[in-house]
Amino acid sequence: MSIPADRCPGVFRTHQAADGALARIRVPGGVIASEALDALALAADEFGDGTIELTVRGNLQVRGIAENDVAAFAEAVIAAGLASDSAHDRVRNVIVSPFSGRVGGLADLRPFADALVDALVAADWSAVLSGRFWFGLDDGRGDVLARTTDVAGVAVDSDHAVVVIGGSHVIGPVPLRDLPDQMVAVARAFLDVADGAWRISDLDEDRRTTLFSTLGASAEGPLPVSRHPEPRVGWFDQTDGRVMLGAVVPFGNLSAEQARYAAAIGVHVSITTEREILIGDLDEAVAETVVRVLAPLGFIFDSRSPWTTLTACTGSPGCAKSAADVRTALRDHVADLDPDADAPPHGHWIGCDHGCGSPARSHIRVLASADGTLRRVD
Repeated sequence: MSIPADRCPGVFRTHQAADGALARIRVPGGVIASEALDALALAADEFGDGTIELTVRGNLQVRGIAENDVAAFAEAVIAAGLASDSAHDRVRNVIVSPFSGRVGGLADLRPFADALVDALVAADWSAVLSGRFWFGLDDGRGDVLARTTDVAGVAVDSDHAVVVIGGSHVIGPVPLRDLPDQMVAVARAFLDVADGAWRISDLDEDRRTTLFSTLGASAEGPLPVSRHPEPRVGWFDQTDGRVMLGAVVPFGNLSAEQARYAAAIGVHVSITTEREILIGDLDEAVAETVVRVLAPLGFIFDSRSPWTTLTACTGSPGCAKSAADVRTALRDHVADLDPDADAPPHGHWIGCDHGCGSPARSHIRVLASADGTLRRVD
């Protein structure tokens, strides 16, 4: 099987788009400290187009970077603590159930994300992993498992988890303290059979069989149940009595000004794979103030908003492959919707067949034809 070279962008190796260089910042666990968010906002203003994009992998992107500013932008990201060495920059692809340790779930898996990233960065061999190889930590509610990561640790009680490999085979249960090492071992075994493959799903049947056999993984037992979450938008009571707020912004585009205001709250901010922004560990009075300040700036805290279900790729003019300005078209569509209605079905508007940024769940696609005409395709 021939697999093309992985050109997945990072901080040190960017993607050249029609509007300039695009840098992708991995955010392990989706969690970014307030100081780091503020620093990234400044860097996006100074070197990019002034916005921070939220991605469907729970990472961040800055577009519009001039070629001679790429190195300076990378230095700013390193100074903010958002990147490590260039060899391991793109391997830190780890997502965690966003509510883990705060609202429901069988276990708090946040500390294990840090341990997993530390183990990956410490291993010389991990630098060979594709920037698309994906790790997930699911606290038992099934939201991460629904994202079809390559390797997922899924809590089965407060002290144990199973390791789900390629969405089909299982190891364990294992004690949670051993979970990061077990997941790293899967990635190492994958490289032994990869032969250029980016992800476990890219392996042919023979190599998949070899991988599962080597790891002692079984498909005989029941898999944990995956569940796409309802919008994590609004006011959520944490188990410790504090409050978590969930918001969205259109297209997952956070302006530098919006990011600085969010950072000024002084708490960690979480980014979800549904492009939601979670601000937790607030007391009620502070939470009420946050809503009053951020809502006029464009943060949407209403779970019925169409922006919780409608998304679009970059489109024209930022992407040379796009046949239309799909974001302007979607804005016009949203403006025509009944403001008192519930959120419409999930839909993604795309400027070409690549479908970049498509949601994982079932959704309606609106595609731009070569002449720029938009039509629904099922």
